[in-house]
Amino acid sequence: QVQLVESGGGLVQAGGSLRLSCAASGRTFSSYGMGWFRQAPGKEREFVARIRWSSGGTYYADSVKGRFAISRDNAKNTVYLQMNSLKPEDTAVYYCAAGRLVGTRLEPDYWGQGTQVTVSS
Repeated sequence: QVQLVESGGGLVQAGGSLRLSCAASGRTFSSYGMGWFRQAPGKEREFVARIRWSSGGTYYADSVKGRFAISRDNAKNTVYLQMNSLKPEDTAVYYCAAGRLVGTRLEPDYWGQGTQVTVSS
């Protein structure tokens, strides 16, 4: 059984930084992609960033490009999302996901439980 466990959310002021972590277990992810989605109150879940596990290739939503960085630690089976220059509109529940890569898209097969990120103005 695949498990994705997120951590690192919290409350931060606008302009601040947070780092989210997602620890994966239950299978090997060498042929998979992993990434982050987010869902703000009253809005649909949206893609944030993804990384190809084997090569480390990354792809970002335009709204976070240049501010967020996704990375992975193969030895720890962990994916990170470094979030800098945070804005109030980044406030959301952030979900870790693992799944197939279709071009630039991550098609999730597995989801984490979510972690809340709140950015105050």
